[in-house]
Amino acid sequence: MKVASGLAQGHRAEPELAAAAVRAAMERAGLTHAQAVLLYLSADFAHEPQAAIGAAARAGSCVQVAGCAAAGVFSDEDWVLDAPAAAALVLGDGLSLRAAAADTDPVLTFAAPNAIDLHWLMRGGARFGGVSGDASGQGPYTVWSGGRVQRAGRCELALAGADLRVGVSQGIRALSKPANIDQVEGHDVRVVGGQAALSSLVRELPLSERAPQRIPTHLLMAGVTYGEPEHALEEGRFHLLPVIAANPDNRSVTVAGRLEPGLDLFWAMRQPRAAEHDMRAMLDRLDKNRSGKPRFGLMFPCMGRGPAFYGGVDRDLQILKQRYPGMPFAGFYGNGEIAHLDGANRLLQSSVVLGLGYEAR
Repeated sequence: MKVASGLAQGHRAEPELAAAAVRAAMERAGLTHAQAVLLYLSADFAHEPQAAIGAAARAGSCVQVAGCAAAGVFSDEDWVLDAPAAAALVLGDGLSLRAAAADTDPVLTFAAPNAIDLHWLMRGGARFGGVSGDASGQGPYTVWSGGRVQRAGRCELALAGADLRVGVSQGIRALSKPANIDQVEGHDVRVVGGQAALSSLVRELPLSERAPQRIPTHLLMAGVTYGEPEHALEEGRFHLLPVIAANPDNRSVTVAGRLEPGLDLFWAMRQPRAAEHDMRAMLDRLDKNRSGKPRFGLMFPCMGRGPAFYGGVDRDLQILKQRYPGMPFAGFYGNGEIAHLDGANRLLQSSVVLGLGYEAR
């Protein structure tokens, strides 16, 4: 198994950046030709990426080039959000990419924001990957595989020659313990644990943030656990829905999804220190009952979980590098993360989805 990463940035979005990233990765891997290339380009390439894709294919001497354009890209070398850039992961010596079959599991998945279809998302095997684009969900973001732009705006791939383990870090601090949802109407949670939903949320906030106009809804989440209730939070067995509004008139809380009475809900907050802790916990879960170190990583963080969230340094990338020194990885900052949780493929926000590749058994 030969895998290596490459990163290149410049002043203009030129095809040579893609070629330079692939050549750097090829040299590190000791390859004369690649079996496949995962290529991620900055948004500067989104309008016309085909020339850069072709340059990457020539540099890797292969036709299977897959990836997307996104707001920012990175590798184990560094991250780039404010300049034209290309990140590449070259695969060789037994590793390859192919179109996903019906029985593929897991399925590496890329999609543009305007190509997300929940019926499509639910079909097929357990998906992992990311959504290209920026926070607005607009723009000419593109997806490619087989060395060509996919007009449908999405692609599904199988990685052959390695064992993949996929983890998710949702990066929140739980403010309350799970409690039963007693009453809900549409997107409005009304009663939780025998209390008005807003009351149950406000009591967990600092005194300075309890007034209706001060509640930091942009940082708050409603978490819903699944599986055995015990240790669900510690083991990451929960879904998150952003809090949209706090409604003092009827003491309800509006969330970005429909819930049902009988589910267990907890309130949570996005917080850098908690996200760091959760990233480490996710790596612990991936390491559990697994001998040997991973050979490469496929990483898909939310753009809202990048350097700006951590005050200018991407702590998630640092933690991964500290855990596995020298391991090549690459990815992009997306507008949504795709993962398989609680028996279904789901579209996440503010999370990190990570696939680790091990020697095939």
